Amino acid sequence: MIRIDPVTAAVIQGGLDTIALEMGHKLMRMSYSSIIRESEDFGAALTDATGRQLCECRLSTPLQSGPIPGYVRNILSTLHARGEALTDGDVIMHNDPYGGASHGPDVAFAVPVFHDGTLVGWSVTTAHHLDIGALSPGSCGIVDAVDTYAEGLQFKAIKVYDAGRRVDPVWHILRANIRAPELVVGDMEAQVKAAHIGAKGLLALIAQHGLATLQAAAEDLMDYSERRLRAAISAVPDGDYSASTRIDGFLDDPDPARRNLIICATVKVRGDALTVDLTGTAPQIPDKPINMPLVGTVDCAIWLTVRSILLDAAVVGPVPQNEGLTRPITIVAPLGCLANPIFPAPVIARFCSGNALADTVMKALAQAVPQQVSAGIGNLRVVALSGLNHGNHWVHMEIMEGSYGGRYGKDGMDAVDTLYANTRNNPVEDIESHVPLRVERYELREEAMAPGEWRGGIGTIREFRFLADAGFSIEGDGHAHAPWGFQDGADGHTASLTLVAADGAVRALPSKVPYARVKAGDRLIATGPCGGGYGDAAARAPGAVARDVADGLISAATALRDFGVTIRADGTGARQ
Repeated sequence: MIRIDPVTAAVIQGGLDTIALEMGHKLMRMSYSSIIRESEDFGAALTDATGRQLCECRLSTPLQSGPIPGYVRNILSTLHARGEALTDGDVIMHNDPYGGASHGPDVAFAVPVFHDGTLVGWSVTTAHHLDIGALSPGSCGIVDAVDTYAEGLQFKAIKVYDAGRRVDPVWHILRANIRAPELVVGDMEAQVKAAHIGAKGLLALIAQHGLATLQAAAEDLMDYSERRLRAAISAVPDGDYSASTRIDGFLDDPDPARRNLIICATVKVRGDALTVDLTGTAPQIPDKPINMPLVGTVDCAIWLTVRSILLDAAVVGPVPQNEGLTRPITIVAPLGCLANPIFPAPVIARFCSGNALADTVMKALAQAVPQQVSAGIGNLRVVALSGLNHGNHWVHMEIMEGSYGGRYGKDGMDAVDTLYANTRNNPVEDIESHVPLRVERYELREEAMAPGEWRGGIGTIREFRFLADAGFSIEGDGHAHAPWGFQDGADGHTASLTLVAADGAVRALPSKVPYARVKAGDRLIATGPCGGGYGDAAARAPGAVARDVADGLISAATALRDFGVTIRADGTGARQ
């Protein structure tokens, strides 16, 4: 393998990043559904011939782009086991949750890239789809699935184009087994086109620089990213750093083994490498979909958290996102635990535990690098809303934000998706113009700010009124366990869900709700969690407390009680 100069490598890295970014932009613009177009719940990446990641679209969510190498490796092994050959012009559909995919609704379309008859790389898009033919409408909130088969259609390295020719029977099966096929299949076709754009861009980059030069640059760039992470790990004191958190699980289940589940992480730092050991994590739940696939969920949650803490781009500058960043990290997860389930244990609601896993790794590393972490996060939740209109399904997926904990020198971020998901909410105007819902409230919570020198982030209240008979299902967490405060910061606040019937009857809901029917006029109220505080509240600047009061986040009475700050008549603050 030839070696090249760093300037050429940087130019090629810029070319790769531009291709991935174009893939993402084009996918968003071509997509039919708001979950891709607005929430950006998609991934786009290029890999080499063996599945090693070369780059990813920075617009996409880490939980979509991060698993792409696992998709490619499983596609290759599955085709090899079947004796199927890859040819130029193929497009492979894949969503096996035990074969690289994070969960079934995240479907990949992978285009093998050939140069002079030789496989040289892959262009891959992934996206969350609004329905995948599961137990109930929508592709989330399938929280009573007993196995992966109840979670929807499974595509294990299926050719949807064979040597450039569309495999029509596969597309007929899709349309016949998916609710809202115009939306879902339209999004899938957009993925195929975006993947073709990536393949064309990669071939153009090869034509410009030559295959040998591009491959040499890829090796150098992966080595560079690995060196950067190893150097960052070397700056962390050697030692074992352990933490645990609990998640709701299924709070309304009579079996205590399905409630208040523990996630454990020990980060073992040795020189320029580290091991994340998840021993002690609760056993898998064989018939409830909160389990996390090791490949596609657990590994991505850990890689992202370690990179975010030790290679914060705001501090160290850009570091190429590629396979090199995974090399210094070893993951240990006992087979049969929540973080390494045994097929066919269901996994569709894996983000509930996955976000908590990332938060637990953060909590463990906080002992070693306290100024590089945030306090506890407030987990998000996802709602599937659906109904029938003259025999046709409408399906909508709504991401309800969580919040971040306070950080050294900065307050926690309000009303944002958390850690490894990184998706966006849907604009109210988009929701109300496409589905029979009215958003009657969308606001930050008041009097729910976790005190600290740097306060915790604040969650939202979102209230939906159904304008027609419909149904909904929800997957979420954080109703029983508040986000953790750090270094004398206060714990955050838990979330809640309330269903208010048109006749005024009020019913509190758990964090996970299987498909339930509602009537026109019913209202669903989602109160989001608030992140933990960082540092002693007595050290918070009086001016910052005064701004919180001026913004309506807390009252003057709360400012005095929680921070010891009196708000003067002119709106300024003074510590007592």
